[in-house]
Amino acid sequence: MDDRSLAREIVRLAVPAFLALIAEPLFLLADSAIIGHLGTVALAGLGLASAVLLTVVGVFVFLAYGTTAVVARQLGAGSRSGALAAGLDGTWLAIALGALVAVPLALCAEPVCRAFGGSGAALAPAVSYLRVAAIGIPAMLVTLACTGVLRGLQDTRTPLAVSVAGFGANIALNVLFVYGFHWGITGSAVGTVIAQTGMAAWLLAVLVRYAVRTRARVRPHPARVLAAARGGVPLLVRTLALRAVLVLTTWVAARLGVVSLAAYQVSATIWSFLAFALDALAIAAQALTGKALGAGDAAEARELTRLMVRWGLWCGVGLGVLLAVGHRVIPMVFTTDPLVRDAIAVGLLVVALSQPVSGVVFVLDGVLIGAGDARWLAWAMLVVLIVYVPMALAVHWAAPASAPAALGYLWVAFTGFMLARGAALLYRARTDAWLVLGAD
Repeated sequence: MDDRSLAREIVRLAVPAFLALIAEPLFLLADSAIIGHLGTVALAGLGLASAVLLTVVGVFVFLAYGTTAVVARQLGAGSRSGALAAGLDGTWLAIALGALVAVPLALCAEPVCRAFGGSGAALAPAVSYLRVAAIGIPAMLVTLACTGVLRGLQDTRTPLAVSVAGFGANIALNVLFVYGFHWGITGSAVGTVIAQTGMAAWLLAVLVRYAVRTRARVRPHPARVLAAARGGVPLLVRTLALRAVLVLTTWVAARLGVVSLAAYQVSATIWSFLAFALDALAIAAQALTGKALGAGDAAEARELTRLMVRWGLWCGVGLGVLLAVGHRVIPMVFTTDPLVRDAIAVGLLVVALSQPVSGVVFVLDGVLIGAGDARWLAWAMLVVLIVYVPMALAVHWAAPASAPAALGYLWVAFTGFMLARGAALLYRARTDAWLVLGAD
């Protein structure tokens, strides 16, 4: 396949994936904008609860990423029914894991929020939000798994349609419950859970219809579901290490004070928005790399990698420029507190400068996930976590009194983490160890 054909395939998958991926950070941005006008304490509480939810759900992101790789390899090898059967195994696993996690998290909302650094006035709204939002975890995991299957089948348009509908419903329900019913931060959680449940039901119906058409097995097979769980362990380790980085960063922000925590909530949500935007290329990389290797074409996998790394770099440059231009305007959307606005602006400027690095990191991560190189990714992320810990703790121990400066140093430390991660991924991508051919 020549460069133009590869570019068309990347665009065909990446554009809908981009629009679908930004739905989750848009959920948080919408919640932040709505809750932010209730006050700084409510916004800080949302920051704590969101960090918990993103950590818990993010731990199970292998339900999407691992499933995409397996399904794409089967598709590349010419077995569509095998691809759907493997995808349904992951979906049943998502249902089981969601049921196991949701109830304990709701019951233990307060100690979990405390473990994330929550204290003082921000603790009560964080607990109120988390207790309700935990109910939506099974739907969130099912959405992850179904989306991963569809990506592996080279279908990113269906998740886009579902995400657009879910985002619209989330905004309408949040405004209704927060301001119409005066439920405060709890109303925001209720609206988000309803929207997420609708999204999961829609995606699950689409997947079952595909399976029926290809006569793929729909009923759960315990041995295959357990095999899917075992296959996801390396990606789980990789994700836990990544989430440990994000949790540590949130913990340091919480220790810097309520102003820094509120500002970190907004800046981190915007970072997530940009990360998901860049991750659209990673999704294309997962699907296309898995399909190429499943078809036995290592040369195409190499060419895809080179092309998408260039795209990731330049997309990161473009996003960074846009964010730098608007780093003083964006905070006005989220809060009227001048101290919080100043801290957000400083954080966003550092985030803008790091975007080219993020673009390369996300693409290479997607390539190696699509190749099934999960064990190496797990070990590499553990090493990078060890490198990051002293950088983050240094900010905690020696942070300046000024909230804007303190948050700026925290984002500089996080940029150091991304640089270390990028160096490891570039090293691996230059080798041939990840170019394993065939359906498995």
